Amino acid sequence: MPGWWALLAAPALLALALAVLSLPWRPPMPLSLAQELEQRQRDLRSLTQEAFQTLHPSDAHAERLGCQELSRARTLGLVGFGITKLVLRAALPSRGGGGGGGELVVALKALHWAGSDVAACLRRYGHRGGCHRLATYKLLKEEVLLQSLDHPGIVKLLGQCSDSNISGPEMKVVTMLELGTPLEMIQLLQTPWEERFKICLDLVELLYYLANSPLGSIGLLDFQPRQFVMVNGTLKATDLDDVTTTELSCQEDQDCILEFPTKRFALQCTTQGKCEGINEKRNLFNAYRYFFTYLLPHTAPLTLQPILKDILNATGDLRYGANETLRAFQKVLHLYKSGLYLQKKTSHLKEYIALKQFHSADAEDYKCWPSYSHLRCMLSVHNAEEAAAICSSHPQCQHFTITPQRTWTGRPLALFHSNLSDLIPGGHMVVYVKQSAASRKSISWGA
Repeated sequence: MPGWWALLAAPALLALALAVLSLPWRPPMPLSLAQELEQRQRDLRSLTQEAFQTLHPSDAHAERLGCQELSRARTLGLVGFGITKLVLRAALPSRGGGGGGGELVVALKALHWAGSDVAACLRRYGHRGGCHRLATYKLLKEEVLLQSLDHPGIVKLLGQCSDSNISGPEMKVVTMLELGTPLEMIQLLQTPWEERFKICLDLVELLYYLANSPLGSIGLLDFQPRQFVMVNGTLKATDLDDVTTTELSCQEDQDCILEFPTKRFALQCTTQGKCEGINEKRNLFNAYRYFFTYLLPHTAPLTLQPILKDILNATGDLRYGANETLRAFQKVLHLYKSGLYLQKKTSHLKEYIALKQFHSADAEDYKCWPSYSHLRCMLSVHNAEEAAAICSSHPQCQHFTITPQRTWTGRPLALFHSNLSDLIPGGHMVVYVKQSAASRKSISWGA
């Protein structure tokens, strides 16, 4: 990394954000561009002052990565880019020295100088330095927000670095964030329902936090699946530059129309001159149309589907707020984890012989959908009784095993097998074999 990067400590970032856009711009720029920059400066100052009030003392003195680490970054590839920013995957040396500390893989976010945001500004104003500074505002705003908002559903700010020559024509800012995996909706549709439910639950918990954040109700103006990533199995928002921390101003109810491609909602204008709950409602409807509709109902347990349908209808009509939606999701989670969703039917487990100290060969077998394994039929179950019901419903299934593996809810994963010949003595697991299959093979084991 070039030598013009200088260390920017975390407490100094907010002070920098206040000062950056107030610096003199040379050469002289069009008046309209200068006015736009002054407005960005006022917006950033207001946001920064709010952020200072929300910071915990430990946050203000948190040690973050800076230009020293960035100067030794090893670029691993391009993650993606948008109209304003460019994101790279990079490895930074871990702190502590000694040469054996390993590397920390992070996401580096910087201004996309060739992006359409800067290009549009250049076409309009023709002032390179002013246009770069105008676009850099989004990076500075995002850094301030990332320091102010603390939630598992928001990517962590690990550090930042800024050009020491900030009075130059092109200010350079890089933020260092925890690295996530972009969402692939088509791939998610092929995952087990329990994993898709978790993504929706993660999102609801985030929207509840945003509706009640230290900065007030926050609206995600550019709400798209591409604005989210997965980090260690948790859904996280990774783009916070296009957000609003204030409700829309209004004079009458007609000013509070919330429009989407397929629906239109009329909200109330409060006596304080604000569109009541517009940020929260916009977030919820976008969650409904981009996530819930596709991920929530398909292949869900039959007894949970009416509740999930109610959630879809209530969020799709904006009858639920963030609080009610979160409570509804928590109810579904409780029913699922406790096994209360299971229908009380005749026991299937009595149709199976339990073989102790046996296990199945680790080989490819019949597949089912949606499975936790690409090679075999592996499903989440509440207990052996539910696994027996599943095995009885699969014509191929001859026996099943409850594995030690657990899902995020704590439920075990069960493997379903079609071939009795792959049973091997030994181990600590129990294999449940259909009595009908054992009799056809004239097999007798001691239970």
